[in-house]
Amino acid sequence: MRSQARVVVIGGGIAGVSTLWHLAQAGWQDLLLLEKAELTSGSTWHAAGNTPTFSGSWPVMRMQAFSLEMYRRLAADPAHGVTYHVTGSLRLAQSQDRLNEFRHVTGMARAQGLEFQVLSPAEAKERYPFLELHGLTGALLDPLDGDIDPSMVTQALAAEARAAGAEIRRNCPVTAITRGNNGYWQLSTPEGVVEAEHVVNATGYRAAELGAMVGLDLPVVTMEHQYLVTEAIPELEERPGLLPLLRDPDDSYYLRQERKGLLLGPYEKENAKAAWLDGLPEDFANQLWNDDLERLEKYIELACARVPILGSVGVRRVVSGPIPYTPDGLPLLGPAHGLTNFWHCAAFSFGICQGGGAGKIVADWITQGEPEWDVLNLDSRRFTGFASKSYTLAKALELYENEYEIGYPVKEWPAHRPMKTSPLYDVLKAEGARFGARGGWERPTFFGPKSAETPSFRRPGWHELVGEEVRAVHEHAGLLDLPGFTKLEVNGPQAAAFLDLVLCSRLPRPGRVSLAYALTPQGGIRSEFTVARLAEDRFYLCSASTAQHHDFDTLAWHLPANGVAIADVTARFDTLVLTGPRSREVMAAVTDLPLDNAAFPWMAVRRATIGSAPVVAMRLSYAGELGYELHVPMEHVREVYGRVKAGGRAFGLRHFGIYALESMRLEKCYRSWGADLVTEYTPFEAGLDRFVDLAKPGFVGRERLIARKEAGLRDRFVPLLLEDGDSDAVAVARVLDGDQQVGLVGSAGFGHRIGRSIALAYVARSHAEPGTRLGVEVLGERRAAVVASEPLFDPENLRLRG
Repeated sequence: MRSQARVVVIGGGIAGVSTLWHLAQAGWQDLLLLEKAELTSGSTWHAAGNTPTFSGSWPVMRMQAFSLEMYRRLAADPAHGVTYHVTGSLRLAQSQDRLNEFRHVTGMARAQGLEFQVLSPAEAKERYPFLELHGLTGALLDPLDGDIDPSMVTQALAAEARAAGAEIRRNCPVTAITRGNNGYWQLSTPEGVVEAEHVVNATGYRAAELGAMVGLDLPVVTMEHQYLVTEAIPELEERPGLLPLLRDPDDSYYLRQERKGLLLGPYEKENAKAAWLDGLPEDFANQLWNDDLERLEKYIELACARVPILGSVGVRRVVSGPIPYTPDGLPLLGPAHGLTNFWHCAAFSFGICQGGGAGKIVADWITQGEPEWDVLNLDSRRFTGFASKSYTLAKALELYENEYEIGYPVKEWPAHRPMKTSPLYDVLKAEGARFGARGGWERPTFFGPKSAETPSFRRPGWHELVGEEVRAVHEHAGLLDLPGFTKLEVNGPQAAAFLDLVLCSRLPRPGRVSLAYALTPQGGIRSEFTVARLAEDRFYLCSASTAQHHDFDTLAWHLPANGVAIADVTARFDTLVLTGPRSREVMAAVTDLPLDNAAFPWMAVRRATIGSAPVVAMRLSYAGELGYELHVPMEHVREVYGRVKAGGRAFGLRHFGIYALESMRLEKCYRSWGADLVTEYTPFEAGLDRFVDLAKPGFVGRERLIARKEAGLRDRFVPLLLEDGDSDAVAVARVLDGDQQVGLVGSAGFGHRIGRSIALAYVARSHAEPGTRLGVEVLGERRAAVVASEPLFDPENLRLRG
């Protein structure tokens, strides 16, 4: 075995071998894969091998579609002999809400070139003659779904990787990982030490075990999943070809033809079982557990009622094996927080259909500095230190038991909450607050009865309550507790020069605040910061709650040897948002800070005292009204809240939640990071030209940004106003000109101040002029829309500046 490698991939399942293959395809040499047992050990070898493209997540659908395209190519090569059945699939609906989900996902699929179709129950039976139709409202056809032999496809990728020069060592576990003085990783194995520039953790359900070797605490729990295979069924023996794969998400199982029998795999809606909570056995690799069919009895009965031939024969075998789950059910991809050249491609709950695309994503990240696609919701750094073992377990159980739950645009899942709370959590709960977790932090979503928490693809249960909150903010003043903003202090004599390197935007003067953007090497939008310059050499940066590790790394990767210090102070400060036309009067009641426009103008930052509390006050508002962000030390939050609430009584102050804030920011066309701001678009396409200072030399992504601009930008960010209806657009809905797709929605919702349904979208520049009439696909129907000028509310910003 070689003693040095440019990249060492640890783990020989589908994800690890795919990563190796993509690195080799990119032309990289000195590649080594280490597997502690045999290739396909772990979850790969016993996986059912189903290959859906269906997903409610745009990046996940993209990743799965790419995987299937890879597999079709491999299966077409007779040298590999890969067994791959592209049978298509039917996903059944037993409610109108489920059909609405199918209509939305169908639009998203068609935007990616996938020909999904929503079928009637009768049309479903034409494709699946053994289907009983009781309770069905329709079905979804995914024509590229099917099944593949997991071991065969993994071995085919391994063979091609070897042919390209990569080395694969089986039965060679990694026992320790350290960082050498030269900055390279030192991997200890029974065959000796390997020095590597890059390391990829592709160890599946052992991802946390390997992560612990380098000081990482990865949130991964292993779940037990069972499927059964029947004996041969006479009706199938007489029938040529294969049935489509069948999924009944409302009854929580998948069913497919396996040779002349059927394979049934349920996800238990209760009493799901996690394994190895006290640690993984060292020698478990190609083994299975004893079956426990009693847990599946209800689902077997439901499946037999839906497809009676299933119950006509006996069970030939049962497979019960381990599957890893993260707290959100998505894999861990990309760079490890706080480490250099250590990467993850692990913890797949659906590894076969995702492994091919995941390998591309991680290989792109290594070789190009970023993936081709925006994959923020798959970034391994999204769990920002709050995902404890108990939290991960609770969420894994919740996810497994709701694997087929309807993917509503907004649903606040309850397991293991609250995790992180501000000192006001109990106070606001007593006031009627409903909460949602963002980055582990509990934030008020709206104020009202629990019965209003009903999610929907139409107008949700909280719609009118949110409208009342918006009107109160617009007419008087509102107060929102917003804990969990990522807060980073950047200090030192070289702080300004350092930030000028990382950010494409001009830095604010002392005492001022500005928006600023960090770019990818390809000129796409990586991060958005609110930058407050507290002094010549002292900056206070705020960003999204889910960006804590992501944005810290964005800065730390470029940190010079001296002259700059970065401190993560996220947990030290809470943020109270005070906004509305009377917010200045409320502020005057609680502080003696001069508040007139000359002393405290829009986009300024001042130090204030409220009671005994030192406060950093910024005059800005995501709601688009006169307002302030009050950044308060956690130990003073209750005092400041009490004083502001008391001072606001005379001015109509009331609480509001983040759903109301979302409505108001849509009206102002403020972009949301991760939805409207993604790595695939440049600031110029996002309409953020004024935040780019090309006169600054050397900032990250500058040369590529200039080249993309000079080559001609295809798309432009625009607001769309939709005709009246009982629903709003959803993220990644298609924008249409006739039958032609000309854009995609980033974020959408209802603007209560203007009384209109809004979609913020990227459209082709040829269709971006205000007044252009287009359509937006909402739940399978075309809704008329018109391109408007931004902002939609208070276009002169008179209320902000007032």
